[in-house]
Amino acid sequence: MLMGATVPELDQRVITGLLTTRLAHTKGRRLVLVHGKYVVGGPQEFTVPAGEGERRKVRVAHTTSVLGITDAWQAHLSTEGSDLLVVTTDVSGDRISLDLVGEMVRSQIIAVDEADIVKQLFGAADLDPRMRRDPWLWLPSALIAAEPDGGWPQRGAVLTLDAAMRALVGVRLGLEGVFEGEASVDVDALLAWSRTPGGPQRFAALPEAEQQGIAEWLAQNAGEAAPVLLRLALNGRGTEATALGVLASVMNGGAASAEAAVALGSVFGMGSRPSELRAYARAVEGTLIRWIGEATGRGAQSEEARQRVLDVLRQADQLAAEAHLSAALADNPFLPSGFQARLRRLAETLAQEPQAAQTAWEHVREHHLAAVLYAKRIELARMAVRLKHWLDAPKPVVSSVDQAVHAHVADWGWVDRALAQLWVGDADAEPVLVHAYRTVHDAARQRRATLDEAFAAELEPWAQHASTAQPSGTLLIEDVLEKIAVKLAAKRPPLVLVLDGMSSAVAAQLGEELTGAGRWSELSGDGRRAAAVAMIPSVTVVNRATLLCGRPVSGGQSVEKEGFVDFWKQHRRAAALFHKSEIAGPAGQLLDQRLVEAIASDAVVGVVLNTIDDSLDHGQQGSLTDWSVNRVKYLTELLNSARGQGRPVVLVSDHGHVLDRTRPDAGPVTAEGVESARWRTGTAAGEGEVALSGPRVLENSGRVIAPWSEEIRYTPRKAGYRGGAALAEMTVPVLVLTPSIDLAPDGWAELPRESVQPPWWEAQVAPASLKTRTTTKPARKAPPAKPKARPQEGERLADDAVETPPTRPAPVEPLPPVTLGRQVVETKLYEHQGKFVRKVPDRKVVAAVIDALDASGGTLSLAAVAGAAVASGGRTNTRPEGFVTVLTRLLNIEGYEVISLIDSRTRVRLNRDTLREQFELPRENA
Repeated sequence: MLMGATVPELDQRVITGLLTTRLAHTKGRRLVLVHGKYVVGGPQEFTVPAGEGERRKVRVAHTTSVLGITDAWQAHLSTEGSDLLVVTTDVSGDRISLDLVGEMVRSQIIAVDEADIVKQLFGAADLDPRMRRDPWLWLPSALIAAEPDGGWPQRGAVLTLDAAMRALVGVRLGLEGVFEGEASVDVDALLAWSRTPGGPQRFAALPEAEQQGIAEWLAQNAGEAAPVLLRLALNGRGTEATALGVLASVMNGGAASAEAAVALGSVFGMGSRPSELRAYARAVEGTLIRWIGEATGRGAQSEEARQRVLDVLRQADQLAAEAHLSAALADNPFLPSGFQARLRRLAETLAQEPQAAQTAWEHVREHHLAAVLYAKRIELARMAVRLKHWLDAPKPVVSSVDQAVHAHVADWGWVDRALAQLWVGDADAEPVLVHAYRTVHDAARQRRATLDEAFAAELEPWAQHASTAQPSGTLLIEDVLEKIAVKLAAKRPPLVLVLDGMSSAVAAQLGEELTGAGRWSELSGDGRRAAAVAMIPSVTVVNRATLLCGRPVSGGQSVEKEGFVDFWKQHRRAAALFHKSEIAGPAGQLLDQRLVEAIASDAVVGVVLNTIDDSLDHGQQGSLTDWSVNRVKYLTELLNSARGQGRPVVLVSDHGHVLDRTRPDAGPVTAEGVESARWRTGTAAGEGEVALSGPRVLENSGRVIAPWSEEIRYTPRKAGYRGGAALAEMTVPVLVLTPSIDLAPDGWAELPRESVQPPWWEAQVAPASLKTRTTTKPARKAPPAKPKARPQEGERLADDAVETPPTRPAPVEPLPPVTLGRQVVETKLYEHQGKFVRKVPDRKVVAAVIDALDASGGTLSLAAVAGAAVASGGRTNTRPEGFVTVLTRLLNIEGYEVISLIDSRTRVRLNRDTLREQFELPRENA
């Protein structure tokens, strides 16, 4: 026997590898003696590669004696068909007879060199030397045993340890292709593997040395998290591995308690080090963030990712409860229970200052499931906080009809938008949150009711004499075409889209969506969104005809068509008006061909869209609370057609509406002379009503009674109503949209998005960065000398340094605030950058724009940036895009994006941190 040598167990793969490396040296010999023991049950006959596509037949036998070797050889000689005989044995070579030695390949018993076999299997000339030393001695035999049916990929001259381990891990764990080539080895792939059927079981079935080696290699390449994951797999918890990683987050941060650590140890086992658990938690969080990113899109893949995320996090919540870790994980940014905890905190702050509620809402929004699962709940919470800000603002007043309708379009209609959504509520909200929402809703609703009452008081005397001849400075609905559409037609005939029943709340949402996408700009002749006053009562038959005919008139579609054409004929223009039945095209064509041709012509085109008004009568409760462009039938297609033809668009209502928000058991109000849900005839107005008369009243011989209170209706319940005297019904919002600013009438300008939204709508937590730092100006002798020089590089202004003159102290005057913009333009780097830019704007202009962006949270529309530049003395004839281009050349040092255009180049973003870094400004807390 081979003294002192361990007899290795050999199988077909080892024999095949051994022969493949030695067949070239057989020199016609057909007997191969190999030191070892052939595995029991292995195939006795098979073929092996012989080069150039040929194969040789092999027969394998095992024996423990010289006589057995001789018998096997004689039997082989008498057997036809076999080419080579391989005998595995533990007999020593000095006992073999000379006649057998003469038949043996290499004339000796061959010892198996697994490294040589591995080289052959991978087509390599050599191996990484580490594979021949501890702790990697197990690797060659593992590679031989794990060879896939198609063979190992060929690795070139040298098989590196990393390439060998990538190949082995891929096959052993069922991750073929994942770790191939130069692909990064990360826990993301391992977590996905842990959830595959049978994946963890494959690892558990490996020999212990191989398990340990794979774990150590993954720890080196994928981080400390990998061994934790593999231990979970060995313990039968592979399918819970991702969820358990969320629990491990209790170890992150300084707030981890001893009790939580003990509870976590019982889950993972006491063998896991705290550093490993922290690394594992971070790795799982990174994976979950990627999964959530995949889940935010649309389609089957996004839905699959969304379901995967939810399954894992619901499982994590359950495991946390079982391990008594729910309290420690109450603020976790992934768990559904953590989201509920943040909402409970929001509910508490809604009874406090608005800033506390704002901070709490932003904390809710930062939950990682906010976008993928809770988008509507997040938006609803935001509406509550917005109303909180509005309630904290100075109490609004009504001074005139004109002031009220403009305030309603600019501010109170946005309140209505928030109120409508808050009225519908959150079906999944806990009682404490429901109560908080109701409290905010009722307070805002009460304030809105006082405004409606005050408006009705102004409307009553105003209606008695208001007309086109005497509008009292108010835009009347009959003058919308004359004062807006006619001016647009001077450059390009507009498309007039009448959204029947569109309230200011709906207009606010539609305008926000249309201008936010960057495809449309909103125009204005006086720096604000247009608002007109409806005829009385505020119903379709009166107001739509009046709008389209350009004069007070009541009538149906025939009156509207004829009046629209006649109005534009007076302005020497052809016109066409299309109603509901004339919009849809035949099969295969969305829009009627006549409508398509009209929009392509030079005629003024009007289209009436009834979606909103129809929903008042037939919609369900809540169906009118949230409007997007695609919910208004044909609106998207008509806007696209107008854009394709280069037409401006007048998006206008004929009247607004109020929603039904009465109690479920509340019935109609009993009254005399009921003509509609929201107006009646009669002799006297009751509580919540106003009597209106005059030239603007086209029903009942010029006198009607209409409710200003939204609580009153005279007919059975519907989703919403029109016809009353509330601001939401009487205000006619007008949005003027253009695909190109070049279509703006003379004297008109683009409305920045920031000027359309009320300031409380996008309120933010006031960051420390917005607090301006002031300095004390050194006192001087009178009279003052030359202006103070700008600080040189390396100098700084002392906050409290005061120069004391030799005579009596002079009055101390504060310097202007040292804002972020001023700090930037006073640096040497800014001065240096200006040498490479043509027509550098004045420093105060650049500083003002930086400060405007800073104060807005980092983003502004192009129009708002241009407005900030002009307000600080910039040139009025500079195009916003050109001005921003100059800013990028001034501020984007070495290509770092301090200033950039986003949202299809319609908004400007300031990266505040990069700005401070590039211009070497001190840190904010320094």
